[in-house]
Amino acid sequence: MPKTSAGILMYRCTDELEVLIVHPGGPFWVNKHEGAWSIPKGEFDPGSEAPLDAAIREFSEELGHPLPGSNRIPLGEVTQKGGKRIAAWAVEGDIDTDAVVSNTFEIQWPPGSGRLQEFPEVDRAEWVAIDAARRLLNPAQVAFLERLAKALA
Repeated sequence: MPKTSAGILMYRCTDELEVLIVHPGGPFWVNKHEGAWSIPKGEFDPGSEAPLDAAIREFSEELGHPLPGSNRIPLGEVTQKGGKRIAAWAVEGDIDTDAVVSNTFEIQWPPGSGRLQEFPEVDRAEWVAIDAARRLLNPAQVAFLERLAKALA
């Protein structure tokens, strides 16, 4: 059964429409940039948690901030190359990316060393214009940008 995630695409309107995206932490992602970024999201068990509740929880866990605002725009679902399904909602808001504090995970690193190391789930978050987000996001998640633009038009 494919894994299921839910996330939040936060946006703000400055001189142009900007979205908040995150770069995954850990040694695998260190040198990956274009196509590696994501919306703040995480896995959940559809049998025990509603997708929107999971998206709100994951936003808080990955960024260290509660989700501001209450107007949530459903952006539907996408399926990434590996089969993972992601449901998303857009929320207008603003957070200071310098104040992001992510939860962490532990893995054996280097592989086979027997040493466990802790890494942040998100090593940085950035506000980017839609055109930059199209290049940086996981390709399947670009559909969320198109749906957001359509909803705001």
